Amino acid sequence: MNIIVCIKQVPDTTDIKINPEHNTLIREGVESIINPFDTYALEEALLIKEAHGGTVTVISMGPPQVEIALREALAVGADKAILISDRKFAGSDTLATSYTLSAAIRKLGDYDIILFGKQAIDGDTAQVGPGVARNLDIPQIAFVKKIDSLENGKITAHRMMEDGFDVVESQLPIVLTVVKDINEPRLPSLRTKMKAKKAEIPVWTFDDLHLDEAKVGLNGSPTWVEKIFTPKMEKKTMMLEGEPEEVAEKLVDYLKELC
Repeated sequence: MNIIVCIKQVPDTTDIKINPEHNTLIREGVESIINPFDTYALEEALLIKEAHGGTVTVISMGPPQVEIALREALAVGADKAILISDRKFAGSDTLATSYTLSAAIRKLGDYDIILFGKQAIDGDTAQVGPGVARNLDIPQIAFVKKIDSLENGKITAHRMMEDGFDVVESQLPIVLTVVKDINEPRLPSLRTKMKAKKAEIPVWTFDDLHLDEAKVGLNGSPTWVEKIFTPKMEKKTMMLEGEPEEVAEKLVDYLKELC
């Protein structure tokens, strides 16, 4: 069983900085963490490996500092890690990111399951996992809260819905995006931390992936952030006087003016 986990390094939510020129997140030099939802995807990959055998490969796209997140993934049990990094990838939206990740997965070759967290906390779009499935032309199950069975080239999973859950069966290979209900991520040991510190992490660039330059980075992103600002909080108090019926009538008239 060959399992690929796509993780993202995101800024700590208490320390977000914005590039004023491009309205993109500044990641260099900012305290960062593995996207919390991705830790559940990694744990599920390790559980699948323990139950069915195989290898777990973790990939991530971003600046050189993302290597820290990849070593953390190796420390909890991933077998291999690959960093996808090139200045040409800077500013990628979810479409360009999905395209680039898909090219890296094709380069890896044989795979059975590709795992993502349900979404990244810095964007909350939940689009990259499904986007990779579309680029690779394979099925996907989003918001997975439980894997029921995994045998004979098929998977049965519970997909979380607003009013309960669906039970979905599919052929492999497949993309899964998981929610935090699925498991409890493990912690690394000192021994695995030391091993991860010495691990070699290949870096794949634009040239390694043979990509169409028109489909990556800012130039390949059909969506972009026009403006980022903190909304102004304004309060206005209006006192209505009179008998209850009069006050109610004045309030209704005022609300109609706002509509």
